[in-house]
Amino acid sequence: MSSLGNKEILSNNIKHLLNKNAMTPAELADKLDIKRTTVYDWVNGVTYPRIDKLEMIADFFKVKKSALVEKQSVDESEQKITDILDNETILAFDGKPIDDEDKQKLLEYARFILHEREQEGR
Repeated sequence: MSSLGNKEILSNNIKHLLNKNAMTPAELADKLDIKRTTVYDWVNGVTYPRIDKLEMIADFFKVKKSALVEKQSVDESEQKITDILDNETILAFDGKPIDDEDKQKLLEYARFILHEREQEGR
């Protein structure tokens, strides 16, 4: 049994899907016509969506609902990078926290570097 709570599992899974699709929580909210604060609360593990919203999210990302509510295995390197990007006290530029769009760009670049390393056998 996982030591993670339901909200945290959902949060991790939504973050993974957002990162995989190079989207921000704000973009997801806009696409689903849901308040941004609501989506940010899901992403931050503050609240848990109702079943109709889970279905909307699953349909949007073309995944089963279980991909949202059950613990998923995520590549360890990618998870570490995501954790760093989510820690605003660590990641800043000229003393200012970076925004979600820049976080997505950094994650995409990190994926590229990891892919290159894998191709080179490092």
